[in-house]
Amino acid sequence: MKKNIVLILLTVLVSLIPLAYLGFVFDRLPESVPTHFGWQGKADSYGSKSYLPFACGAMALVAIGLYFLVTNLGRIDPKKTAKQSPETFQKIGFAVVVLFAALNITIIYASERGSFTLHILFPLLGLFFMYIGNLMHSIKPNYFVGIKVPWTLEDPANWRATHQLGGKLWFIGGILITLLTLLLPEKVADVCFIIIMAIIVLVPIIYSYLYFKKNAPQP
Repeated sequence: MKKNIVLILLTVLVSLIPLAYLGFVFDRLPESVPTHFGWQGKADSYGSKSYLPFACGAMALVAIGLYFLVTNLGRIDPKKTAKQSPETFQKIGFAVVVLFAALNITIIYASERGSFTLHILFPLLGLFFMYIGNLMHSIKPNYFVGIKVPWTLEDPANWRATHQLGGKLWFIGGILITLLTLLLPEKVADVCFIIIMAIIVLVPIIYSYLYFKKNAPQP
């Protein structure tokens, strides 16, 4: 119980860090700040800087809400197996909070600079994928978190094998995304990100189907 309270307090604290950062730089921000950025990172819409506290506060609330949702999946999962992975879901929930906080800080920083670069966003996502990949093998079958396709949901062995493969792919893919998007020119990094994402998403799904076909009872 004490550990859960500490995690909840830490979750709230991490979610509030971007708001503290915003308060620190708020007076330095121009009255009109970017509210939307195009794919190339250039601002294509502007608004009053007064919207930022509401936008960042909303993201913090969403992050906290997702944390509580993920950590309470065992109560609402129809398969009744999510409750077998409470520590894993706590780690995933906290990782989501950290990711949202990092994105929040990135948005504030972009508003301060007047431009947004994917060279900041992609490495953050890469680190997130690495972390989730490292946890994926310990996720038990459920309807909310993981590679949820018909063949994994209907067969625990398929789920286990698919998530073992998926975990390795996400971990390696996360490393590659982090390194390549930091080191390569932005246009090349964009292409690499799309290719790696396609691999880590589609390969486990294809593998799950092939596993099902290979192990399906013969008529």
